[in-house]
Amino acid sequence: QVQLVESGGGLVQPGGSLRLSCVVSGTIFSIYAMGWYRQAPGKQRELVAVINSGGSTWYADSVKGRFTISRDNAKNTVDLQMNSLKSEDTAVYYCNRRFITPLWDWGQGTQVTVSS
Repeated sequence: QVQLVESGGGLVQPGGSLRLSCVVSGTIFSIYAMGWYRQAPGKQRELVAVINSGGSTWYADSVKGRFTISRDNAKNTVDLQMNSLKSEDTAVYYCNRRFITPLWDWGQGTQVTVSS
């Protein structure tokens, strides 16, 4: 069974940075495109960044130029470097695969709170 474990969230001031990490176990990680998703209170979960198996990336307009997604296939990890954080980035962040359904069972996520 695939397990997703996200970490790295926390409380940060506007303009600050955080680096999130997701460890994937129980599958051949390298063949999958991976995404970072987020869910803010009262809102639907949204996709913010994708990295495919070859390393190509995609970003939502709301995070383009501020967030960078990367992966390490040797460690089965996908990271999200978040810079210039804004209050509207406050959400629980999750990772999961992209383009193949059904998605894996969601992990616990990691809370990111941007506030002064």
